[in-house]
Amino acid sequence: MKKSKFLQDFKTFAMKGNVVDMAVGVIIGGAFGKIVSSVVNDIIMPPLGLLIGGVNFKDLKLVLKPAVVENGEEIAAVTLNYGNFLQNIFDFLIIAFSIFLFIRVMTRLMNKKKEEAQAAPTPPPAPTKDQVLLTEIRDLLKKMNEQK
Repeated sequence: MKKSKFLQDFKTFAMKGNVVDMAVGVIIGGAFGKIVSSVVNDIIMPPLGLLIGGVNFKDLKLVLKPAVVENGEEIAAVTLNYGNFLQNIFDFLIIAFSIFLFIRVMTRLMNKKKEEAQAAPTPPPAPTKDQVLLTEIRDLLKKMNEQK
């Protein structure tokens, strides 16, 4: 009995609009991250590396223990790959800046729509039947007083 209640609660949670929207956002964010990584790796970093002396950031590393050959087997070097770290920092900064610009544009568009909606004067509401009737009675009383 408890298991079916649990599954029903989970189904209710999973089908809420916010969860579905969040899932779509995560998927689109992942695809956007790949695009930004490609822009950084393939377009921005090569000229930047060329400007600083032909350095490829992914190749930057500090060798803690060099590679050695023992008994005919090569033991890989132990390295601190700070170039990958720098690359990820550049990726993050570009993604964060892109999201900042996107949110800024969206906020301005939303504010512009709100301003336009507020700027357009709304016509006064049509009088109710009671108000029309009271106006007619008032006008009739004025005519009666003027005739006397």
